[in-house]
Amino acid sequence: MGNIGIKSQKERRYTCKTCGVSFSETKSTPLYRLKKQQDLFFLVVTLLSCGCPPQAIVVAFGLDERTVFAWQQKAGQHCEKVHQALVQQPRDLVQVQADEIRVKFAKRLIVWMAMAMQGHTRLWLGGVLSPRRDQSLIDALAAQVKSCALFGAILLVTDGLISYVKAWKNAFRTPVYTGKRGRPFLLAWPEVVIGQVIKRHRARRLVEVEARLVQGTQEQQEALSLPEQKLHSSYIERINATFRARLHGLVRRSRGLFHQLPTLQAGMYLVGTFYNFCSFHDSLRQEQPDGRRKWAERTPAMAAGITDHCWSSQELLTYKVAPPPYVPPKKRGRKPKQAHMPARVTS
Repeated sequence: MGNIGIKSQKERRYTCKTCGVSFSETKSTPLYRLKKQQDLFFLVVTLLSCGCPPQAIVVAFGLDERTVFAWQQKAGQHCEKVHQALVQQPRDLVQVQADEIRVKFAKRLIVWMAMAMQGHTRLWLGGVLSPRRDQSLIDALAAQVKSCALFGAILLVTDGLISYVKAWKNAFRTPVYTGKRGRPFLLAWPEVVIGQVIKRHRARRLVEVEARLVQGTQEQQEALSLPEQKLHSSYIERINATFRARLHGLVRRSRGLFHQLPTLQAGMYLVGTFYNFCSFHDSLRQEQPDGRRKWAERTPAMAAGITDHCWSSQELLTYKVAPPPYVPPKKRGRKPKQAHMPARVTS
C-alpha cells in the first residue's frame, strides 16, 4: 500500500503514486461498473457455478437474459485470472489425469474441451478448447500441465488416444543452453511415467478395461500412486461428470446450447475455479486426532496447499490479481539535442 494513495473515501477511489492514475476499489474485479446490487451478483454467479439454468435465474430474479450471460462472462474471465495466478504455479503434481469432453454447439457444431487434474488432491489444472480433436489441442493441454509441474517424477494417465503420448514426451523436456547459436538441445525428464487406460465396448456396453504403461516401469508407477491403487482414470472421469452437471451447456439432451467459444471458456473456468476453492470434496476429508470433531473437510485448493480455508463466492469474486509491472510509455520524437557548454576556465 506504499505506492497507493487515497483520493476519495466517499467514492472509494485511490491513486497510484507510480503512474498517477486514479482507480476505484472494485477495479480488476467483476464488480467494476456493476449497476445492480453486489449481493444479487454473488448469488447469481454462485447459482451459475452450481448448474442452475440461466432461464431459471431470469424468471426467479426478473433479470434480462443478456445480463445473466454478461455476468457469467465477467466472472469467468476473473476466475481465469485467479486460476493463472494461484493454480498455474510449479508444484509437485505426482500424478496427473487428462481427458476430453465432446460439447455440442448450436448449428450442429462440435467443440472439444480437454482438461487435466492432479490425482492426489483432485485439483483442476485447467482446460483447452478446440473445434477439432487433433494434436494441437492435446499439445496445448500438455503445455498447460507442464506450467503447473515442478521438475521431478510424475505419472501421466490418459485414455487410449495416441496423441497424448507424443504430447507428453514433447512437453516434458528442458532446454539445455550451451551458448552456441541455434535451437538448444531438449533434454527429456528422466522420471516421467506415461500410462493409458483403454476401455473396449460392445453394443454400448463396457466389456474390457486394459491398463498399460507406455513409458516407465511398474515400480515407478506404484511409487507415484496411492497404496494398492491400480492404473486408472476415474478421477478425471468424475470431474467430467461434475462439469456436465454444473455447466448448463454440457448437460446431455439440453436445449441451452452454447453459441460462442468465449462463453464456454468463461463457464469452464467459472465452474473449475469454484470447484477448486469453494467446494468441499468428500474424498479429501481428514480424520482429526484431537477428537473434537471427527472429520476436517477440505477443498482441492486446501489439499494442494494453495489456501488454508474454503473460500466463499464473495472472496473468490473480489480477489484482486496483481497487475503486471508498470512500464512507462515510450517517448516519441527525436531526442533533445545537448546544448554545447563552453569549458570552464580555471586560473
